Amino acid sequence: MIAALTLFLAALAMNAFFSGTETGFFRLSRLRLVMEGVAGDRMSRILLWFANQPSIFVATALVGNNLANDLTSQAVVMATTSLWPKGGILATLLPPIIVTPFMFICGDLLPKNVFFNAPNRLMRRSTPLVVVAAVIFAPITFVLWLLSLVLQLFTSERPEELRLSLARRELTAMLVEGHEAGLLRPVQRTLAQAMLAVAAQPVKNYATPASRMVRVTTTMSRSEMLRLAQRYNRTLLPVEDFHQKRRLVGFIRTIDLFLDAPASELHPEPFVELNENETFLSALGKLSVAEDALGHVTGAGGKTVGFVTGRELRQAMLREQ
Repeated sequence: MIAALTLFLAALAMNAFFSGTETGFFRLSRLRLVMEGVAGDRMSRILLWFANQPSIFVATALVGNNLANDLTSQAVVMATTSLWPKGGILATLLPPIIVTPFMFICGDLLPKNVFFNAPNRLMRRSTPLVVVAAVIFAPITFVLWLLSLVLQLFTSERPEELRLSLARRELTAMLVEGHEAGLLRPVQRTLAQAMLAVAAQPVKNYATPASRMVRVTTTMSRSEMLRLAQRYNRTLLPVEDFHQKRRLVGFIRTIDLFLDAPASELHPEPFVELNENETFLSALGKLSVAEDALGHVTGAGGKTVGFVTGRELRQAMLREQ
């Protein structure tokens, strides 16, 4: 009977540990882990590694919970055999009625609530045991990890995209908390959320297609260029060299056409070169550094896809609010 009770308590503790850490893992603040890891905290670095490899942690928790359930069943069978050697109806019905509520409250509900309310602190304290469990269960978790790779072949979303989605959701939650705490003004929170909504989008989605972009040539007069700029309401105009098979050689600013002397030579400025799959945030950064420049969006083989300005990207971001 003592052996059965000891086995039951060990199984209960194991079940509570893996149930609690599973909840705590998905409540971790990755930003806090990064900051503490940079400061030199070893436990935070280990947890950050698990956060970047979630399938390994999930597989470890799954194996641990199933092992705890098997040990619980074995302990109940040992105790039942010891108390009622001949069996009977009482031996069949009474143990599950007593054990099930106890296991649910102490082995599942209570640890999940505790880890839910203090995930980072409790997970840091639990990290050594998690590492030990991951090493012990490695042969089994490796098989589960291979199975997850096979299942990924049938899903439409890659793990990297899921992790980015989770990270954006976590950052959004932090913005909400910052606003509620009075650290962020409503307009700051709205602007940050708009930035998150478009940050990972390809810049080609916001570029003016090449077929719809008005262009000027090196053989045009300044007055002709100004008329085109006013007609199409453009402040930046791509320039084609008529003598080089209309090859794009840069862009000019409408304000320069007004300010420069009519007889002065035209000097097109170089484009800010952008790949069509470059992210919105990266393109906005390059155009902001260049200050009032025209972005030349190119695709495969250097083919022109379109043109975009920093002002157009900022307007697109504001429209997302």
